[in-house]
Amino acid sequence: MMDWTDRHCRVFHRMLSRRALLYTEMVVADAVIHGDQEHLIGYNECEHPVALQIGGSDPAKLARAVKIGAEFGYDEINLNVGCPSDRVQAGRFGASLMAEPELVASCFRAMQDAVDIPVTVKCRIGIDEQVPEQSLPRFLEIVKEAGCTHFIIHARKAWLDGLSPKDNRTVPPLDYDLVRAMKVQYPGLEIVLNGGLETLAQVKTEAGTLDGAMFGRAAYHTPWLLSQVDTQVFAQTPSTFTRDDIVGQLISYAEDTQDQDRSIKALIRHIMGLYHGELGARIWRRALSEADREQPVSVRIANAHEILLRAREQAA
Repeated sequence: MMDWTDRHCRVFHRMLSRRALLYTEMVVADAVIHGDQEHLIGYNECEHPVALQIGGSDPAKLARAVKIGAEFGYDEINLNVGCPSDRVQAGRFGASLMAEPELVASCFRAMQDAVDIPVTVKCRIGIDEQVPEQSLPRFLEIVKEAGCTHFIIHARKAWLDGLSPKDNRTVPPLDYDLVRAMKVQYPGLEIVLNGGLETLAQVKTEAGTLDGAMFGRAAYHTPWLLSQVDTQVFAQTPSTFTRDDIVGQLISYAEDTQDQDRSIKALIRHIMGLYHGELGARIWRRALSEADREQPVSVRIANAHEILLRAREQAA
């Protein structure tokens, strides 16, 4: 979800669910240590509970990065051992680390020793020529021995040699049964299912014996499904807000934010799917796109709330 789940996307998603745990984009440990920290890992207080997702393979650097994340007030730190992007492979982190469980264990231990908040691991079931039925339990066993008790498992292999990052999200077959088998084999671990989940009904079917489920692109492209999470997963009183109510909140958020944060324009693309499946969804998407394009380049960033206002009028 790099370049997708930025702070503006997360604020939008928080409007739809008060209880879902939100995750940041993956940020490399070196960037957290040496970069513009407020820009990279700053967030809106309304986002809680929110987890900071970090990539890296140097235990000492990861320890420094998680300390910074904890000081920022994140509720959880997640070590990403599942991302298959080219940038990740070149930097010896993400899914490439599935081949080095001992190193992942060292990284986890250094991270957890550095902070008091939970540290979790997100991984794949395997990579390349690994046999997941053999490599995944070995990976979990080794990292578990370092103290990790919470794993989010993307139920696909990552083919780092032969598939593009995009194809790695869809081409390797899903193996939910293997993830469920890991819960049977390691009942003391908290295991969350990820990969290919699109509806809450599917979550109840596929992740019913596990400890949770993670939505990725489904939450981005069809975000309204998050509006049912609090009711269907956390047994909260059904919400009464509408999509139009959310648009009103987004307009206020954009107006309040745009003078301090020039990245607010990204909000426009994050909300394209708000009316997915509804009459007028196409009009909404077109209205957002056209309103953005019609703005002179010099003022586009400064008028995010005006783009939303115009889109709401056209889609009404």
